Amino acid sequence: MQLISQRQWPLGVNAGIMWTLALWAFSFLCKFSLAVLPTKPENISCVFYFDRNLTCTWRPEKETNDTSYIVTLTYSYGKSNYSDNATEASYSFPRSCAMPPDICSVEVQAQNGDGKVKSDITYWHLISIAKTEPPIILSVNPICNRMFQIQWKPREKTRGFPLVCMLRFRTVNSSHWTEVNFENCKQVCNLTGLQAFTEYVLALRFRFNDSRYWSKWSKEETRVTMEEVPHVLDLWRILEPADMNGDRKVRLLWKKARGAPVLEKTFGYHIQYFAENSTNLTEINNITTQQYELLLMSQAHSVSVTSFNSLGKSQEAILRIPDVHEKTFQYIKSMKAYIAEPLLVVNWQSSIPAVDTWIVEWLPEAAMSKFPALSWESVSQVTNWTIEQDKLKPFTCYNISVYPVLGHRVGEPYSIQAYAKEGTPLKGPETRVENIGLRTATITWKEIPKSARNGFINNYTVFYQAEGGKELSKTVNSHALQCDLESLTRRTSYTVWVMASTRAGGTNGVRINFKTLSISVFEIVLLTSLVGGGLLLLSIKTVTFGLRKPNRLTPLCCPDVPNPAESSLATWLGDGFKKSNMKETGNSGDTEDVVLKPCPVPADLIDKLVVNFENFLEVVLTEEAGKGQASILGGEANEYVTSPSRPDGPPGKSFKEPSVLTEVASEDSHSTCSRMADEAYSELARQPSSSCQSPGLSPPREDQAQNPYLKNSVTTREFLVHENIPEHSKGEV
Repeated sequence: MQLISQRQWPLGVNAGIMWTLALWAFSFLCKFSLAVLPTKPENISCVFYFDRNLTCTWRPEKETNDTSYIVTLTYSYGKSNYSDNATEASYSFPRSCAMPPDICSVEVQAQNGDGKVKSDITYWHLISIAKTEPPIILSVNPICNRMFQIQWKPREKTRGFPLVCMLRFRTVNSSHWTEVNFENCKQVCNLTGLQAFTEYVLALRFRFNDSRYWSKWSKEETRVTMEEVPHVLDLWRILEPADMNGDRKVRLLWKKARGAPVLEKTFGYHIQYFAENSTNLTEINNITTQQYELLLMSQAHSVSVTSFNSLGKSQEAILRIPDVHEKTFQYIKSMKAYIAEPLLVVNWQSSIPAVDTWIVEWLPEAAMSKFPALSWESVSQVTNWTIEQDKLKPFTCYNISVYPVLGHRVGEPYSIQAYAKEGTPLKGPETRVENIGLRTATITWKEIPKSARNGFINNYTVFYQAEGGKELSKTVNSHALQCDLESLTRRTSYTVWVMASTRAGGTNGVRINFKTLSISVFEIVLLTSLVGGGLLLLSIKTVTFGLRKPNRLTPLCCPDVPNPAESSLATWLGDGFKKSNMKETGNSGDTEDVVLKPCPVPADLIDKLVVNFENFLEVVLTEEAGKGQASILGGEANEYVTSPSRPDGPPGKSFKEPSVLTEVASEDSHSTCSRMADEAYSELARQPSSSCQSPGLSPPREDQAQNPYLKNSVTTREFLVHENIPEHSKGEV
């Protein structure tokens, strides 16, 4: 046991040593892997500021606080070295280490706590990277009316190195610079090609002939060139319509030509004109304004205008005024205008290359008078014209015309319209709906007045939306003033509006509502045709049936009317009544209107009949004229007429037999009438209530129209004996 334990001890010691070595190696590897070296300096750039220093910069800039640099400069063609520490990504070497025309080398080493990294060695020719301070302009002298002589000097001592100069200049009212280079220039430069009597701004810079860097611009100097005679003018005219004699007014307009000196002084103007078929010359001197009105006859004239100052007179500006009946030539094929911020550009195409001068007119379309509002300009050697947008009114339509000028002759103009700046229309189109159908409708609108358009209308967009539905739209071009809507829903309310759009945006018009139809005209015509056709076929069939079987159709069209003479009333009263004489009304054979003449009856019989047979019998008292026989009610004969349209009797009851008007013979005696009436009354009184309704008749209805013969019926009617009844009549009753 002891031997075994002694052998195991050394093995445990070895294992501990191995674990210690493993941990040390792991920590060393981790430390090595966590080390971050500085970034290698690259893109070294150096500038030699003449008589000052050599400054070099590199990339990247300083990354961490513990990064530093060591900069090494080798100069005197590699014979001397200079090293120094830098904390930033740039360093300036002293002037003693940089002496042109030396060739130097620069190396940068970046270092931190984890290590060092060196850049590549770069080589620099000091003259090629030399940069000087801005020069000093000593004087600017006008030598003649179109030239300046500039004297200047550098701030450093250039030691006879060849120099290159650059001079830039512009007019005071311009922002465009013109640059001129002078090779191997000395300290005196002559600037030529200027305009007379014009104020200029000048500046100068220079560099070494082999250097890549220019100095900064010198301080600007302002000078004016010398004055000379005025330039030739730009001349134009406005022709008014001729009167009955052919005479017309011509308004002459002139101004300084483009490119003329801004400060050019003019004392006045001379005008000369003459007719082409005449030698008489008319001259007008000392005009101080830039326009003049002439009254010319109908023939062609030649007009010239000159300006003058203290140095002399300008060349003549000549323009030909054509004859009243003369036809002008057309030299422009097409023209267009467009916006190129911040300019309005007009281009045109000429059919004759010989034309190289053009007159451009522009006038607001809404201008009340042409003369004060008209603007014009002469263009030469180009077929385009530009103007700054700020010089034109925004949202205003301009009429732009271009006139070709060949020699002194003016051709026919070409005109277009343009906006310098467009906006959304001030209001939308006025809309209405026409031709509304089941699934279609036509939307029409009026053009927006030009004063409210604020630009060119590019298109119209029609928006429409069903009640509770999705909004839909349809776009048409600017020339369309209507739009057809299709695939609508039958019998549906829609809201519609139209938007007019320019390049700047659109404006909606007023919303209007309409409703599609529930039935179309075609459907109405079709339905009417079907119904009419059916009725026509039925009528034809009925007529055909009536012609074939007249006995069946006649009772339907002309039913039999009951004859009052055959009424069953006679059966109620017995044989005591006699038929009365019938009166014929209209035709002798007509038996519809018959008047019965009953014999006198007792008053109590009439009361009983009226009480028990309500709404069945109406008593009409009449008296036969000329006979003098008095009735029981005051001397008028009684007429008994039954209603043929409804059963007579009390509500809920009817007679078993249909009532028929019976003629009662006037010859029956009073006793016979009284006996028969009493028998009829007794027989009806004995009938039970359950058997009073005839199986063949329906009970009367309350809402049934009242019979005109029974409109004065009452439940109980009293027959009063008139005081004036003759005595013999009273005795008979």
